[in-house]
Amino acid sequence: MAVENKRNLILLGHAQSGKTTLSEAILYFCKATNRKGSVIDGTTVSDYSFDEIERKSSINSSFLYCDYEGMRLQLVDTPGYADFWGEVISGIRAVDSAILLVDAASGVEVGTERAWQLLEEAGLACIIFINKLDKEETDFNKTFLEVKERLSTKAAVITSPPSPDLVEIIAESDDKLLEKYLEGAQLTEEELSQGLRQAVIRRKIFPVIAGSALNDKGIKEILEAILKYLPSPLERCRIEARDPLNPQEKKEIQFKEDAPFSAFVFKSIADPYVGQLSLLRIFSGKLLSNTGFYNVNKKIKERIGQIYLLQGKEQRPLDSASCGDIVAIAKLKETTTSDSLSDEKEPVLFAPLVFPEPAISASVKPKTRQDEEKISASLVKLADEDPTFKVTRDQQTKELIISGLGDLHLSVMIGRMKKRFNVDVELSTPKVSYKETITKTAKVQGKYKRQSGGRGQYGDVWIEVEPLERGKGFEFVDKIFGGAIPKNYIPAVEKGVLQAMSEGAIAGYPIVDIRVTLYDGSYHEVDSSDLAFQIAGAMALRKAVLEAGPILLEPIMDVEVVVPEEYLGAISGDLNSRRGRIMGMDVKGRSQIVKAQVPLAEMFTYANNLRSITGGRGSYTMRFSHYEEVPRKIASEIVSQYQASKKQPEEG
Repeated sequence: MAVENKRNLILLGHAQSGKTTLSEAILYFCKATNRKGSVIDGTTVSDYSFDEIERKSSINSSFLYCDYEGMRLQLVDTPGYADFWGEVISGIRAVDSAILLVDAASGVEVGTERAWQLLEEAGLACIIFINKLDKEETDFNKTFLEVKERLSTKAAVITSPPSPDLVEIIAESDDKLLEKYLEGAQLTEEELSQGLRQAVIRRKIFPVIAGSALNDKGIKEILEAILKYLPSPLERCRIEARDPLNPQEKKEIQFKEDAPFSAFVFKSIADPYVGQLSLLRIFSGKLLSNTGFYNVNKKIKERIGQIYLLQGKEQRPLDSASCGDIVAIAKLKETTTSDSLSDEKEPVLFAPLVFPEPAISASVKPKTRQDEEKISASLVKLADEDPTFKVTRDQQTKELIISGLGDLHLSVMIGRMKKRFNVDVELSTPKVSYKETITKTAKVQGKYKRQSGGRGQYGDVWIEVEPLERGKGFEFVDKIFGGAIPKNYIPAVEKGVLQAMSEGAIAGYPIVDIRVTLYDGSYHEVDSSDLAFQIAGAMALRKAVLEAGPILLEPIMDVEVVVPEEYLGAISGDLNSRRGRIMGMDVKGRSQIVKAQVPLAEMFTYANNLRSITGGRGSYTMRFSHYEEVPRKIASEIVSQYQASKKQPEEG
């Protein structure tokens, strides 16, 4: 297939706007399928995984193709829920243009706006399809006006012949046409046709088409618009690329088949039959099956087997692929998502994918001993497939933590663990990694003496503890002189101190930011031992901390919340109610960015609250900043809970 006859496009829109139904209608119209599947019946080419069929909505991106009027169309059908936004981000890197669906019954929704923002950032040409106009009380003109107000004033209904308004819009998109138009000359049919095409490619006009994907209304019009107006891979907008030998230097990619090979791995799929599939978009050159390429990120040559073209869950073998193609390769040894591939003599580095940070976390516990053995392996496999799903182990609390973009995201992942790996788990709120420290200096004795027949145990130490600056950790100073404690026992004292620090003194949390000075003590020629001095050191540390004004510290997070301006007051109030401090404001496009510092303990429910306050229009990122003292009232509650938990086993 000649490169100029290829079209790659992504279907975007809010959840339930009809993207999968539209993809089914296009495949059926183009005779790529012999029957039109249904989302309700779970028979679509796109939504083929068990959880998509069960939930009757897209969770993963699906890759489809069909031929129309001598053109090869490759479609990426994406989920609309914000919890699966990573699929949209990766899919956009594979295509040259888009169809944005707007539900005529619901109008421009949150997912519509978010998708539009991504298209603006990527600079992709776009057709807008106002869908579901077969529903009662829908009004094309009302929805069209909302599109112009909320998305772009450049949205336009394309008529034939062009209306005076459309002629004016086309003329304004090109300086030469505008000059001719203003001089009063009539633009030719060819000038209008070419002018309209270039205006769409350069995002000066967004054609709007009306219809109903469910009832096959507007499908032919969409296909005609794709052929007439959307760019081929040769005409796509520029893509950011750099010279790996000189990363500061930009590198121009020649979008053509006879240029050096370059491609980008935008997604990985774990297929139950062929194993790991790496999906790549070829930007230039050609790739043959059973050959190889150079992985620029890993700096290695990678051998490849069969190249596949995807049609939903089916893999159709290809002898070769070239500029513009979206293809899959199985079982690559070194290559992973975001890798740049090229000819070794002409290496090129594409910008990596940038995914949103997880917004919600939960601790995971296996339900049985058998599940405990399989849990880590299954979570690692799921994280490899989905870069927005993170798995970590908290070294302090010893909890296994999973993080994702929302409740639905985590729920889907837990469902996959059970279905695919037969692992059952329980979710709970993660523990906060509190720490303990001191506020003043104290000097104490720690003496361990035990006599129980035969050789006894004897260790005696005097230590001074004093607070260090926040974040300094721990210092141990040996000021023993005159042999009060033999040198060989000093490491044992420090070991005891460190052990007691790890166990805490008031609430069971690690003690940090203290200096411990060992300045005196005594020993017994026969009864002293490493163990005795270790116990004495631990006893002294616990006693000293209790006398040195102990306090609890909590992790404070840097939080950035992106919201439409009308929610600023509500967001600021909510952050204040979470003991947050507003640190500043900024602007991002049409949105406001609120920068704040908030205790981690107050952020576990924030994702759901933010969604509720903003109707899903807000998003946030969070990263660790520093530790701060816990307010006295909250600290006393934490200490009380700890003391109560210690008593329970004793009473039992």
